[in-house]
Amino acid sequence: MGVDVVVAVPAFLDITFVGLEGLPALGEERFAGDLVRTPGGGAITAIGAARLGLATALVAPLGQDEAGDLIGPMIEREGVQLAGPRCPRTPVTAVMPIGNERAMVTYDPGVRARAADVAELSPRAVIVGLSQLDVVPAGAHAYVSVGDDDARAFAGRLPGAAGRVRGLFIEQREALVLTGAGSPEEAAAMIGARVPLVVVSLGADGAVASVDGRIVSVDGFDVGHSIDTTGAGDLFVAAWAWGDATGMGVEDTLRWAALYAALSTRVPTGAGGATKLADFVDEGTRRGLPAPPTRSAAR
Repeated sequence: MGVDVVVAVPAFLDITFVGLEGLPALGEERFAGDLVRTPGGGAITAIGAARLGLATALVAPLGQDEAGDLIGPMIEREGVQLAGPRCPRTPVTAVMPIGNERAMVTYDPGVRARAADVAELSPRAVIVGLSQLDVVPAGAHAYVSVGDDDARAFAGRLPGAAGRVRGLFIEQREALVLTGAGSPEEAAAMIGARVPLVVVSLGADGAVASVDGRIVSVDGFDVGHSIDTTGAGDLFVAAWAWGDATGMGVEDTLRWAALYAALSTRVPTGAGGATKLADFVDEGTRRGLPAPPTRSAAR
């Protein structure tokens, strides 16, 4: 029996500087209140999906180094299956969150998931980057998470395989870079000409989506003071995969996913912000969201 979702987006060691008052200018030194090391990148999505009750595998090569040895057990303790070979070095990101924004510096050796390793897990859905569509096996739902690197690499064009994509998720700044559009709504419509579901995140203001060519606005949620927005988009995708797996309607899934992303910003790191299913459902119900279907009913 296959897994619910495979995450093939590269996983990183995130080194997060917590409590910065501002970014240093050249020649300056700033101090953080804390320093934490957690799984990042695709590992955030995988942890979120697992905490929401999905059978989840991460097929993103971790390095045979101290960084890989550190985050590998962290990921497995969340119930996420690690699959595929390891590589020489683990991608690493230094994360500097400040209010509703963050700056990042990344080292990425560029090793990616292999199609055979993904197919071996017989996934219902696969979450990939825009340059990884070739690893999605036939019959699996393809969800694409577009980061800064892919937005710049594919600016002005989408790969030919984009027609296979079931849903594409991108933040506002990257959407404007990818499409050259003048607004998030225009960007969603442009990508939506090729992809049935497109979600452009607006941060605390929610999201705008193109659903089969129709523009839909998704309100944001007031969850209090934002500590770290890192990984909010990754967790939106995780919650979307959860809602889709339960058979929830598109617009309800968008609202639940927007809440999941918002809740993650209350604590440092994306992995730390992934809310567990029972707490998430309680929070959504309290805010008037419709009760999600049970997995048995969806099947």
